Amino acid sequence: MAYDEDLANRIREVLAGEQAVEGRAVDEKRMFGGLAFLVGGHMAVAASGRGGLMVRVPPEDTETLLAADHVSPMVMAGRETKGWLRVADDGVRTTRQLRTWVRRGVAHVTTLPPK
Repeated sequence: MAYDEDLANRIREVLAGEQAVEGRAVDEKRMFGGLAFLVGGHMAVAASGRGGLMVRVPPEDTETLLAADHVSPMVMAGRETKGWLRVADDGVRTTRQLRTWVRRGVAHVTTLPPK
């Protein structure tokens, strides 16, 4: 399954309005069957090739955020990946929902050392 182009365009719109992104390079890269959005060289969010959104979060927040509606752990190679979540399509239907998750991903990667 290819990633959702509409979701990718909506992510672009949200990122364009984010002050935390100002002065940082925002790049797009096809990864894992989806389209990743990197801020300052770090992947913040992605339009997943399996539908919905992948978002990077502080690893220590993973368990708490899994309690949110439409959120599940990101599993790679059969293992849950702390610091990464999947948000189903229903969890990013509205601009407000999407903005919340994109901001969360951007906020986390802007705390990481530059690449």
